[in-house]
Amino acid sequence: MIPSGDSAILELFSAYPILQRLPRPLQETLALNVQRVEAPAGSVLFDVDAPCSLFLLLTAGQVRVFRPGEEREIFLYTVERGQSCILTVSCLMGDARYPARGVVEEDVVGYALSRPIFLELLDRSPDFRHLIFDLFGERITDLLALIEEVAFRRLDQRLAGLLAERPDTFETTHQQLASELGSVREVVSRILKQFERKGMVRLERGLVHITDRQALREFAASPRD
Repeated sequence: MIPSGDSAILELFSAYPILQRLPRPLQETLALNVQRVEAPAGSVLFDVDAPCSLFLLLTAGQVRVFRPGEEREIFLYTVERGQSCILTVSCLMGDARYPARGVVEEDVVGYALSRPIFLELLDRSPDFRHLIFDLFGERITDLLALIEEVAFRRLDQRLAGLLAERPDTFETTHQQLASELGSVREVVSRILKQFERKGMVRLERGLVHITDRQALREFAASPRD
């Protein structure tokens, strides 16, 4: 980690505008105690059962959070600029270990607070509490939507919905799509082939071309059998 200072405050204010409402003494506490963090794509920021000691405020990049398993993984959410990881918040507040893994998908730049400073800001600043619990609430809503989707939608519908929101042509692998859906590569490959036969997509090695976005959306929204 790289020592920080006043420049950190400007970056943090841009990514998290509510921090501008902190009293001046707490802004100074923030400036004196944050550490700049940089991590390239592919880095593991935290892992299952690892201790949780830092709170990261992300100013650039993207982190993918998931629960790994022996045969498949369960995707939970991504963390981007101006957002927070609710598992980190939960672990810091409960002095617990991580129950999931966080991997950098796009090069990350951010600022880390130690647990004591995080808890001090949480205790002393209503605005900081508001920021944390607003972000917490957004993530809980996302996770409830994920649970509903997994419980009540077929995998082929979920894949169709995922593809319908992607660019016309995008780079991916069948394994990456399977990981996002909490499935296995073989099943996703079979569904993609079905979509290709129906003219919804065209597949190339490492690429997916969306050829009928409307059909994908209609399939994703179709009643469950």
